[in-house]
Amino acid sequence: MNVKPGARIAFQGERGAFSEEAALKLLGHDIVLVPRGSFDATFSAIDQHSADYVLAPMENSLAGSVHRSFDLLVESGLHIIGEVVIPIVHNLIGLPSSTIAGLSAVESHPVALAQCEQFFIAHPHLKRIVTEDTAGSVREIMRAGDSCRAAIASARAAELYGAEILQTHLEDDRENYTRFFLLSASSESPADADKISLVFQLPHSPGALQQALEPFAQRNINLMKIESRPVHGKPWQYRFYLDLQTSAHDALTIAAIAQLSKFAVDLKLLGSYKSAETLAGNTAITKDVTQKQLHLAEGA
Repeated sequence: MNVKPGARIAFQGERGAFSEEAALKLLGHDIVLVPRGSFDATFSAIDQHSADYVLAPMENSLAGSVHRSFDLLVESGLHIIGEVVIPIVHNLIGLPSSTIAGLSAVESHPVALAQCEQFFIAHPHLKRIVTEDTAGSVREIMRAGDSCRAAIASARAAELYGAEILQTHLEDDRENYTRFFLLSASSESPADADKISLVFQLPHSPGALQQALEPFAQRNINLMKIESRPVHGKPWQYRFYLDLQTSAHDALTIAAIAQLSKFAVDLKLLGSYKSAETLAGNTAITKDVTQKQLHLAEGA
């Protein structure tokens, strides 16, 4: 993954968002961060010459896939060149003068609010307010200067906006991770790539999905994820997304994809990249275990 120093990285959300944290973990601090207000604006940033790369959340280990990101990935024509997984720690953040007892409302992205259910059960008087993103919630409560309002967001957001962390680890489940893709207009894959993602449609015929997966099973290529998504504008037609533990440079993989292409419709290689590793507490998690955790909510 050849990302030059000073590269501009677009992400959805405000400064301090979990996406920003993911970008810094993957690429270091010698990059230019480009916040965008929506997923659509993020994915169009390269075409608009506002960024060199896009970093997008694709899947959360508890909430499941970020469907808008997957749909835009196919529509945009961008290519996956890297991935990163970060632990999601939700913090209750308020003004320096705020206390938990004095709060009346807590605001954040709806997914963040939903992942802190036990906190709200313990504090039933708190009103939940849905906002566009986590970090933006912190910015807004600081701008309002109301000590009765708080937000749920990252520790980085609290630091950036001069806010106070009132309580940490609000999330119901500590095994909470989000997977991000680094996207580029170039399809060039790194030499050490050990994972590929692809998407295709299938004819409506008995055994079509089995036929699609058989080329990989025959060659002992590990299927790490499969998910279907509706095709926009074509009711009751679906795309299938696959993650495979292999490289697009591998001869067996090339043969398997060639076999699949004989009957699949609109087969597209989304990217060949290096699999992510994550860190939980002080214990390194290997990529195999990480993927197992990431797909516990596969049916979501």
